[in-house]
Amino acid sequence: MMRTVLLAAMPQVARGQIDPRWRIHDEARPPAPVVEPGTASTPEAAGRAPSDAVILFSGRDLSQWTQQDGGPAKWKVENGYFEVVPGSGSIDTRQGFGDCQLHLELWEPVPVTGQGQGRGNSGVFLMGLYEIQVLDSYENRTYADGQAAAVYGQYPPLVNASRPPGQWQSYDIVFHGPRFGQDGKLLQPANLTMFHNGVLVHDNVELSGPTGHRKRPPYKAHAAKLPLSLQDHGNPVRFRNIWIRQLKTGE
Repeated sequence: MMRTVLLAAMPQVARGQIDPRWRIHDEARPPAPVVEPGTASTPEAAGRAPSDAVILFSGRDLSQWTQQDGGPAKWKVENGYFEVVPGSGSIDTRQGFGDCQLHLELWEPVPVTGQGQGRGNSGVFLMGLYEIQVLDSYENRTYADGQAAAVYGQYPPLVNASRPPGQWQSYDIVFHGPRFGQDGKLLQPANLTMFHNGVLVHDNVELSGPTGHRKRPPYKAHAAKLPLSLQDHGNPVRFRNIWIRQLKTGE
């Protein structure tokens, strides 16, 4: 009974800290939940998501997405992928997300057209606010904090892990959204870790605020969960095998 009272009185444990509610090797501590892992993709076919993931694109339709005005998503779906329809506008997930593990695969157009920011440009906006750049950065020079896998306008990737256009590439992102107090003041900035084609490109970086072009806007209080967005930047970039795992942090 004393142990039950003690556990109930304990506050939530911050992410990355050892939980004081349990002794070392405590047999009473609940085991980790079982998750069936996914499978790797191949050039010919997308892999399978982990069993606890939310599938945002199964290869068949865009039912999990909308245009940013709330209408049906207008991007093209075929052969297990979907493709930006230039000029149609960016798309959002119907569901909102906060702390998460995100996996997506992208394909840069061939034949190659354009250069710099005009070559295979799109973007992944976490919570619709914090952009990871999508760009064909294979032998394509541009500003460092705007190349493929950059936290746009804030952090260049640690390395350029881009494959040649016409090959499927992967982004794997672990993201923790910002925390705000009841008064709207920032308590903790957002941060993320990211792998591009299996290579570490961001190692627990702290975001300065939402994405802006040629500016770094300050944080403004927002909901704990917001839709994920994909950008129409005028290039026919393709996406497949998009899934997300919602992280229960701070519990």
